[in-house]
Amino acid sequence: MADAAAPNSGSEFNPGARRGKSIDECQDMIQRSFRNPIVKFLMEQMEKSGCRVGDNFVKAVVCTGPVAGGYTKGRGITVCSNYLTIQDEVNQVVIHELIHAYDECRAKNLDWTNCAHHACSEIRAGHLSGDCHFKRELLRGFIKLRGHEQECIKRRVLKSLRGNPYCSEVAAKDAMEAVWDTCYNDTKPFDRAP
Repeated sequence: MADAAAPNSGSEFNPGARRGKSIDECQDMIQRSFRNPIVKFLMEQMEKSGCRVGDNFVKAVVCTGPVAGGYTKGRGITVCSNYLTIQDEVNQVVIHELIHAYDECRAKNLDWTNCAHHACSEIRAGHLSGDCHFKRELLRGFIKLRGHEQECIKRRVLKSLRGNPYCSEVAAKDAMEAVWDTCYNDTKPFDRAP
């Protein structure tokens, strides 16, 4: 899904062996996700920022690795049909990846090979998409009452950066810590985290 010039920024998948959907079923779910208010808002904001979201910007594919989806510069968003089973999962992937696409749209110099840039977009996507909502964490088997959201985001950022060939484990952690406050508190295009 990614090329060397633009590593894929992929949504984490919980690899609890599920069957998933066919590409056609997933494509229908993607179309339904476009009715989600957050998805609609993000797509409108991209258009307002001068980034066209065409008919094939979000597409269902069969993925080989345990990821739910990804965003690749110049190609758009992929949703992994074989790892998703319900509408909420598809909505979540589309929202997460649209935040990456929005980040690239508004920051014309975003460089996915730069660990700090990649970390920032992952922090924002984790925070603004609801990936780390308490209910989702509970379903993943992570039970913690205090501080779960930030801990979850950090865990998922590091997991995503492990997939970036330009970021070593140490560089990923250092980059995440360096940009954390700025990126966590950057809620654009929302007024506050949804």
